[in-house]
Amino acid sequence: MSIFSRFTDIINSNINSILDKAEDPQKMVRLIIQEMEDTLVEVRSASAKTIASKKDIQLQIDKLTHQAQDWSAKAELAISKEREDLARAALQERSKCNNSADVLGNELENIDIQLSKLQIETSQLQEKLADAKARQKTILLRQATATSRLDVKKTLDSSKVEDAMGRFEQYERKINDIEAQVEAYDLGQKSLNDEFAELEANDKVEDELAALKTKMAQKNSVQ
Repeated sequence: MSIFSRFTDIINSNINSILDKAEDPQKMVRLIIQEMEDTLVEVRSASAKTIASKKDIQLQIDKLTHQAQDWSAKAELAISKEREDLARAALQERSKCNNSADVLGNELENIDIQLSKLQIETSQLQEKLADAKARQKTILLRQATATSRLDVKKTLDSSKVEDAMGRFEQYERKINDIEAQVEAYDLGQKSLNDEFAELEANDKVEDELAALKTKMAQKNSVQ
């Protein structure tokens, strides 16, 4: 595949479409960026060579133009000396020079057209390369996030989680049973705090009873 054919494929490619079909988006992103960078290097090298060739062609045209002018001057000199044969030969040489210059001129115009197109396509590739680099981190983060979510989904949907939760609930029930047994042992047994609380409660009842008796005695004495 030539440089320009591969270059055109990249220019016309849809990066998102390539990534959608890729088995490993991370690898594809790196390959796309590397391919673009390599192509830019090759195209710039080819452009430099083409520009150098253009300068050489221009020098040839200038040389042929100068030669044509020189043959024209020689033809005039031959006519002034009444040497039509030499003048005719000089004019033929001038015609050859002009024809060669015209051919090179047409070639130069084609080169200019190709260089102009290449400059536009290079700018397009540079824009795509900048876009790919800017989106590379985001794409890789999206892939990592999606992979993590997929792993979580697979874990949640697996029987391992249900088995673990079942064992967890089983252990929780065992702990509840142990706590119930502890409470059963404590049932009916008074602690020191319980006995003091009971004494305080008795004193309160006695105080309330004494107050009630006093109130009733006062009421009877009034009657």
